[in-house]
Amino acid sequence: MEALLRAGHRVVTVSRREVAPGMWTVQHISRDFSRALNPADWEGAVQDIDVVINAVGILREKGDQQFDPLHHRAPAALFRAAASAGVPRIVQISALGADEDAVSPYHLSKKAADDVLRSLPVEGIIVQPSLVFGPGGASAAMFTMQASQPVIPLPGKGGQMVQPVHIDDLVQVIVTLATRAEVGRRYAGQRVAVVGPDPLTMRDFYAKLRGAMGLSAPARFLPVPMAVMRVAAAAGKWLPDSPLDTDTLAMLERGNTAAAADTEAILGRSPRAVRSFVEPGWRADMRLAAALRWLTPILRLSVAVVWLIAGIVSLGLYPVEDSLAMLRAVGVPEPLAPFSLYAAAAMDIIFGLLVLSFRRWRWLWVLQAAAVLVYTVILTLHLPEFWLHPFGPLAKNLPFLAVLWLLYEVDRRT
Repeated sequence: MEALLRAGHRVVTVSRREVAPGMWTVQHISRDFSRALNPADWEGAVQDIDVVINAVGILREKGDQQFDPLHHRAPAALFRAAASAGVPRIVQISALGADEDAVSPYHLSKKAADDVLRSLPVEGIIVQPSLVFGPGGASAAMFTMQASQPVIPLPGKGGQMVQPVHIDDLVQVIVTLATRAEVGRRYAGQRVAVVGPDPLTMRDFYAKLRGAMGLSAPARFLPVPMAVMRVAAAAGKWLPDSPLDTDTLAMLERGNTAAAADTEAILGRSPRAVRSFVEPGWRADMRLAAALRWLTPILRLSVAVVWLIAGIVSLGLYPVEDSLAMLRAVGVPEPLAPFSLYAAAAMDIIFGLLVLSFRRWRWLWVLQAAAVLVYTVILTLHLPEFWLHPFGPLAKNLPFLAVLWLLYEVDRRT
C-alpha cells in the first residue's frame, strides 16, 4: 500500500479493520472476506478502480478463518464483480506450489481462485511468491528465531529446497505488474513465480540467515528424524499458534523453488540474496527479538516449574508440621493453618498449570506478581531473617518478579 501511495496512486483498502496508512490518507471499505462470498457483496468496492490487488491469505485455518472462503470463494466473488465493473487488471497474490501438482488444502484453495481469475475477460496476473522474508512478518519471525538458536533443529537432514524472496522485491514486482501497462499485458493470464536468486536447502538458508543477522558463531544443526517431525506435525495440528502441522510439513517436503527469470525481468535486476535480507542498522534489534522468541518459552516453562514444585512440596514432601509452624510464625491462627497451607499449595499448582497452557493471559502474570509480593511482604514483616539466609529465599523473589514483568511485557506487545 505504501509503495503505491508513494508512487502517487489513489488506494482503496478493503479489510475487516481499517489499515493505518501512516502519513497518507486512504479510502477504507469494511468487508469481511469470510462472509463476502458473492459478487454482489463487492459491487460497491470495485467501482472506479483501475487495478484490484488481492493479498488476503492465511497459512493455517483457525476459527472462522478457513481456506475455502478466504482463498477461494471471496476472491472469486471479488474477481467476478471487478470484471463486471470493467476493472481492466487484477493481480492475485497466490503461492508458489498452487498448480496442477497441488495437494495441500492451502495450495488447492489458492489454485481454485487462480483458475477463476484466468477464466475471466480481464488482464489477470497470478503472482506466486516463494517464502517471503520481511521485518515484522510472521515467517521472518519464525526463521530468525530458528536461525538464532545455539542449535538449530532441522527436519531430517535439512535438504528441503526453498528460495526465499525479500518483501521489498515482492512489493516492487506487484507494483510494477499493477501500474505499468506494458508489463501487465506481457504477463496477463500467466503465473509469475517471485523468488530469490538461487534455490537453497533449509540448512544453507539458516546458515546464510545467521550471517545476515550478524551472528558470527557458525551454525550448529540438530537433524530431527522425519518420523519425529511427522509426530510433531500431527500434534501441531491441535495447537492453533504452531507454524507446523501436517500440511505445512508436506509443503516444505515438496519444495518451494522456481526459475528466477520472471522476477529478474520485472525487477530489472537480480533479486536480493539472503545475505542482504537484514539491513545492518536492524541487525542488533533483530538478534534480540529472535532470541526472545525462543528464550521466552524457556522462561515460561521455568516459572511453571517453580510454582509446581512449590505446590507439590507444600502438599507433604516438606514436613507438614514445619510448614504449619512457619504459618503460625507469620500470624496465621492455629485453626486456619492447615487450610491456609493447602490453599496456598493449590494456588501454586494452578498457577503452574495455567502458565504451562502457554495462553497469553496478561492478568496471569499480574496475579503471580501479586502473590509473590504478598509472600515477600508477609515474610519480611514476620521472618525478616530470611533476607539474610545464605540460600536467599526472599532475595530470589526479586529476579522472579523481574521475569514475571518481562513475560507480561512480551505478551502485552505481541
